[in-house]
Amino acid sequence: METLSALELHQLAMNHVGKDLEAKGFEFIAINSQLKKHPQFVCVDKPTNTLHFVLVQVATYPNHPQQYDVVWMETFKAHAEKLKAKVLFAGVGIANANDVEKPIYKTDDYAIFYEGYVEIS
Repeated sequence: METLSALELHQLAMNHVGKDLEAKGFEFIAINSQLKKHPQFVCVDKPTNTLHFVLVQVATYPNHPQQYDVVWMETFKAHAEKLKAKVLFAGVGIANANDVEKPIYKTDDYAIFYEGYVEIS
């Protein structure tokens, strides 16, 4: 059986976060789906017209999707502040729906664990 690649997992996470942002009224300016290229989404919160950089991180079990490199995040946050943008972090966990201990196969169902994005301030 073939497992989902890192890029496929990343794209699943991005699709999930993108739908959430859209449902919350964000307007997309740019989307970057390449691995390890940040931010994934550049968008504007329509009511406040505030620029947001959204960083999407995918994690597979047993890794926790909300954990990120604090030093790297501070560097990115400093860059965003220069552009008067806010940074949102969206951690997405993906696991095999039948058994979290197993890899995520292309033919199996998967479960998504997403608690929403958080503002990095």
